[in-house]
Amino acid sequence: MSQTRQQPPTLRLRKNYLPDDIVLDILSRLLVKSILRFRCVSKSLCSHIDSSKFISTHLNKLLCSIHNDHHEGYVIHMPNLINTQLCTVSCDRSFDRISELRIPFTFQCGIACFLGSCNGILCLTAVNDIYLWNPSIRIFKRLSSTCLSQSNSFRLGFAYDSPNNDYKVVRITRPRTQPVPPPEVEVYTLSTDSWRRVEFGISWRPNILFYTVNCAFLYPFVSGHLHFMLHIVVDMIDGGGRQASAMILSFNVNSEKFGELPFPDDDDDDGSFKGVHYASSRCLTSCKGKLALTKFEHSLQSNGMVCSVWVMRDYGVRESWNKLFRVPLESSGRFIGFTTYGSLLFRKIPELVFNNRKLELANKFFLFDPKTLHQTDLSNQLIYPLNVIPLFVATYMESLALLDVADVVSY
Repeated sequence: MSQTRQQPPTLRLRKNYLPDDIVLDILSRLLVKSILRFRCVSKSLCSHIDSSKFISTHLNKLLCSIHNDHHEGYVIHMPNLINTQLCTVSCDRSFDRISELRIPFTFQCGIACFLGSCNGILCLTAVNDIYLWNPSIRIFKRLSSTCLSQSNSFRLGFAYDSPNNDYKVVRITRPRTQPVPPPEVEVYTLSTDSWRRVEFGISWRPNILFYTVNCAFLYPFVSGHLHFMLHIVVDMIDGGGRQASAMILSFNVNSEKFGELPFPDDDDDDGSFKGVHYASSRCLTSCKGKLALTKFEHSLQSNGMVCSVWVMRDYGVRESWNKLFRVPLESSGRFIGFTTYGSLLFRKIPELVFNNRKLELANKFFLFDPKTLHQTDLSNQLIYPLNVIPLFVATYMESLALLDVADVVSY
């Protein structure tokens, strides 16, 4: 009697083979590109993936992965020059170029400026056009116009309101009137797709002659607050001349209220730390999720720079300002920002080169490790026209943010 060969069991998939919550939990752990493919499986699954709840769950797991150093970090950068159409994604640790992202929209006029990156959403602007863009899901949204005067004297910050799972753009405008009034402030909220005025709420001296908002870098978003540095010139009473000072403004993105933060006590400072003498060589930034203040001075001994960095360990507490280091740098250059892992990224002094028979600037970079005091030259080189404005750099990751927003444009 012949024996028949047994066939291996066949897995038969049937509807609701796995509970929906388990399926969604599995999907929430995947990369964005994989999740987008599952949107094509069924209308029901697509609806689940496009929901705010799923997008928020996926984002939280992604942020935990990055926080635990289980995720490769990326930075995104772009030069600010006319007709810029590319953003570059690089590895956070080495700054090696990974890919280039072509901007899918055009600005009517002006130079495209990169305002920042939050949870995979990039914010870009030119004059009065502002866009939110998520390149990983190929979606962008143009923001509605503001109610404030269309003045060139304004600054913009981009932030995430985590308690409400919302995104906001803060616009600070300097009125052109005398005597100088406090800044006018307006906030755009993505969930309502609208702008509204908010009070400045900080005591304002009547004898201020002039002020400006430092914009050398992206405004740091730390501990739920956006941060701005104001440089102020005051007319002293009784013929005392003029006095320069500065203040650190913090804007609570959730409550939409301003506050003032103290400067660190600097034993090496000559009094100019709070003035405007070193305005171009100091900045507010963030280091490993903490508010940081950097100051750079030329060193006559090494013909380079001396770098000083303070970090506010406990947010809002003056005594928690901690001076991390004060060290000389081997090469002179322009500080661009901290990487996710705490290294400082610099651009060297550009060199003139001929490129396609045009005289342009060759930009090279180096990383400085404050722990080992080791300086690493980066191999990649960026070529830009002579009139280019320096790079703006921010952390970057892929996410599903904007997928649940109305009136977006897919491309």
